[in-house]
Amino acid sequence: MVPMLLGWHGDDSMAIRRAHASHILLRQKSDAVRILSEIQEAKKPLKVFEKAAKKHSKCPSGQRGGDLGWFHERQMAREFSAACFEQPLKEVDRFVKTEFGYHLIWVHERDE
Repeated sequence: MVPMLLGWHGDDSMAIRRAHASHILLRQKSDAVRILSEIQEAKKPLKVFEKAAKKHSKCPSGQRGGDLGWFHERQMAREFSAACFEQPLKEVDRFVKTEFGYHLIWVHERDE
């Protein structure tokens, strides 16, 4: 298997699935913990998520509320993709660490 900046190649053990997700990329774990708590406690968590993405995300997608659009499973870092297909839809239940930092992920939809 060859690691790539986005995704991985050479592992044919799983079918390629798609997801539509948004994320907030943070450098510090403490920021991820704090913002995760704010989102989970909110009455309108998606609105809080989008606002936090615009204010805090280190990814250019932050300006779109973190929206990454639709992507194939292997287009993203392995840990990120795994979270997109494990966590419940339309909520943020954890943060995920990758080589890029800490991600809070909101999965809007997915094809499985």
